Amino acid sequence: MRSSLEVYDLATATFRIVLQSDAVIEAPNWHPDGFLVNSDGRLFRVPHNEPRLVPLDTGDLIRCNNDHAFTRDGAKILFGCHRGKGAELFAMPVAGGSPRLISPEPPTWLHGVAPDGAGMVYCAARGDKTRIDVYTKIWDGAERRLTMAEGMCDGPDYSADGSEIYYNCDRTGHAQIWVMNSDGSDQRQLFADDHVNWFPHPSPDGAHVLYLAYPPGTQGHPRDLPVSLCLMSPDGTNRRRIREFTGGQGSINVPNWSPDGQHFAYIRYQQQEP
Repeated sequence: MRSSLEVYDLATATFRIVLQSDAVIEAPNWHPDGFLVNSDGRLFRVPHNEPRLVPLDTGDLIRCNNDHAFTRDGAKILFGCHRGKGAELFAMPVAGGSPRLISPEPPTWLHGVAPDGAGMVYCAARGDKTRIDVYTKIWDGAERRLTMAEGMCDGPDYSADGSEIYYNCDRTGHAQIWVMNSDGSDQRQLFADDHVNWFPHPSPDGAHVLYLAYPPGTQGHPRDLPVSLCLMSPDGTNRRRIREFTGGQGSINVPNWSPDGQHFAYIRYQQQEP
């Protein structure tokens, strides 16, 4: 498998390759100093000025998953890791080291940080563990459940002003893009099509929502399928496909926009020749 970390430029409708690797790299976040990615259970920085995989010290947490993000001030990394109990969330300095547990219980999967920096939105399975729902939590407060097992809900991320949360849910048959107020009220599906749609990410300037479209009939969010990156207006109109490639799991799992909302990062995959 060959992984290609790429950046798409909205103004020119072009992309550039930042880094290619024979390792499977996944889930790029954007930071002023570089990207954050996961590979084989470890976290790596990819500096803007000299792209390469720079390992981060996560202590004895070496089963990291694709759920990670930066705090809004860029000072800390929030990330998911498995310790035998299911996925848990941790926080550590941006340079690595000294992770601190921040999730109430496993399994918990991080997806976004509130624009005001006051908390995070994530998915979790509680109680009988059979349903995945969307939750929010301020850092030192109790978690708040926003969806109520109406289907599998995943991939939540905040709107630019923090007033809404976009997510994907299969409550009407297969994964489609939904939005709700940040308190969980007024949940509504933005559009309906045959594709299996995941991981909506609103741009920081409030102009666009990026999401990943799988072929009809796809189960879950696997890797190595022909997928499309799609843009739409925040109200679900003006949908268009802007990039098609082999991808899926690992391509855009987490917030991936540049701070100005003019670029985003993603990962494309290609099978190696035998």
